[in-house]
Amino acid sequence: MSGAAVQSDRPPTAVEARTFDGIIMFGGEDWWYHNRGHYDMQMAHQLTRYVPVLYVNSIGMRPPSVGTKAQFFKRVSRKLKSLRRGLVTPRDSHAVFSPLAAPGRLGRFATRHVMPRQVRRAARKIGITRPLVWVACPPAEPVLDAFDPVGVVYQRTDRFEDYLGVDREEIAGYDRSLKTRADLTLFCSTHLYEAEKGGCRGALFVDHGVDFDHFAKMASDPKWEPDDVKGIAHPRVGFVGGIDAVTFDPPLFVEVARTLSEVQFVLVGSCSLDEGWCDLPNVRLLGQRNYIDVARYMASCDVLIMPWNDSDWIRACNPVKLKEYLAVRRPVVTTWFDELARYEGLVRVARGAEEFAAAIRAAIDDPGDVGAGFERVRSETWIGKREQVRARLAELGLEGVRA
Repeated sequence: MSGAAVQSDRPPTAVEARTFDGIIMFGGEDWWYHNRGHYDMQMAHQLTRYVPVLYVNSIGMRPPSVGTKAQFFKRVSRKLKSLRRGLVTPRDSHAVFSPLAAPGRLGRFATRHVMPRQVRRAARKIGITRPLVWVACPPAEPVLDAFDPVGVVYQRTDRFEDYLGVDREEIAGYDRSLKTRADLTLFCSTHLYEAEKGGCRGALFVDHGVDFDHFAKMASDPKWEPDDVKGIAHPRVGFVGGIDAVTFDPPLFVEVARTLSEVQFVLVGSCSLDEGWCDLPNVRLLGQRNYIDVARYMASCDVLIMPWNDSDWIRACNPVKLKEYLAVRRPVVTTWFDELARYEGLVRVARGAEEFAAAIRAAIDDPGDVGAGFERVRSETWIGKREQVRARLAELGLEGVRA
């Protein structure tokens, strides 16, 4: 399926029918310790209605860095726990597998000779022999031929080569190859889609979805408030997500929290920053919570924030939490990223700590028309996103059938 890249927003008029009996999905995250709101995880869950799906936990894009000893050993420990699980079937037609894989150039050489055999064996156990291979982790590109895929889907949801600590040249090479090989490259960022669709064999913009009913349910009923925030005074400002140096802007956040000393800040998510990065008395770091519970934490706050750093990664991103924030009917304050152009008037955008703090104060005093944001995301369900993908695959002649 390799060849010269051509822009292909629409499929050809006549295609050869190809049937697959399941999907092998090389995920960008680990099912057992990452938030289940991610694009690939949600699509895996949705697609099991039609065919078996084997979700392969991330094989990694960067070698582990020591950083602080505590963080290094935490990462190694959780990965080892994931590996010990082996093949697990959380529900019918859906399995999760943690293969032995090593990131980095040297690790990739060993991985491509060992990992495919493990994955093929796991796939056969749930009845997948003619797979559609879905790639959300670019380092899976070198092993695609080992699966003799009926078709290939590449999930280009972020600018992977800009992720902190990766081998940019290596990841960019995988990205180029996947775009020219994949039957369909999926984008959820209009910034990336417009910039890169011309280099794809086939391209489609399918935005993030949201578990609208679940998040909306938490919007107005105080009985859902988590026990560990009930004692925190209002006004409360919340952030839910990874607290790291890749996306989050620690200096900006600390300056804002220091300025708004009368406001309580509630941060929910795993943190990879050095201990003591923020020791302000009005900041509570509650740690990571299960995906099913994050809506409760969002709804327990008066304002929700996205204090992103200024980077190429962020400018090309489309965080799923934006829709989740809007679905719980809370005012949103964020730094700029390009996708916000489609949400004009629905969120408050701030540049710099002074503007950010002022925007939070304004949102506390006057939440504004939160119903408009709520209605904006009402129809953005993951079921709808799944059907967009299935419809395009069908146009390309790719049909899923159960064995």
